[in-house]
Amino acid sequence: MSDSNVITVGNVSKIFTLRGEETALTRLIKWREHLKLPRKFTALRNISFEVGDGEVFGIVGRNGSGKSTLLRILAGIYPPTSGEIEVRGRVIPLINLQVGLQPKLTMKDNIFLVSSLFGISRKKIISNFDSIVDFAELKDFVNVQVYQFSSGMLSRLAFSIAIHLEPEVMLLDEVFYAGDAGFREKSKKKMMELVKGDCTVVMVSHQDDMLKRLCNRVMWLDEGQVRSIGDTRQVLREYGETMST
Repeated sequence: MSDSNVITVGNVSKIFTLRGEETALTRLIKWREHLKLPRKFTALRNISFEVGDGEVFGIVGRNGSGKSTLLRILAGIYPPTSGEIEVRGRVIPLINLQVGLQPKLTMKDNIFLVSSLFGISRKKIISNFDSIVDFAELKDFVNVQVYQFSSGMLSRLAFSIAIHLEPEVMLLDEVFYAGDAGFREKSKKKMMELVKGDCTVVMVSHQDDMLKRLCNRVMWLDEGQVRSIGDTRQVLREYGETMST
């Protein structure tokens, strides 16, 4: 891995096993026809790319092209079926905002739990605590168990915790829309601040304007394979031409 690269992905593939509901009849058919394992689905095939320190790297592609699967592999949520991945630094995946929150714990306890799981010291959590609560606009609910929160409140809490985790690498999957309209605008502005900072960012988005404004390079995935990697405007133009046909 080059000293200037934070992320290196080499020939990564991901194959899922598709399992349908099995009945006595399907088992009998399998036995009679000598059918073997459930069918496979290749979500990613031989993906390779690198992301430099401080780079903002975009990923585009049609729905089902493997974008979110790739982010989950980078985050360590899915293991690759084959290939190699190396990621340096604290990775904060803003993929599913509510993952990690424990329903029976209070908001206060969840802030300490989630932050500590990402390696934030207790002293730093205490220092960040009021800012997390204020940004989430939930100061009246500090000692309330989060199973009583609405989905919008949960999203605001999770987003606020995430942006205070001092990310070195951020993985973004269209997460700019947490909570109501006012909070969405505030969260979007905050994300722009973080993206323009020192951390390395890999972002999936369907918003061309945002990608053009923020990304150094873009990768186009098509049916689980790399179609193109390069200059943001050029790749988006190529991708847009296929979308219009």
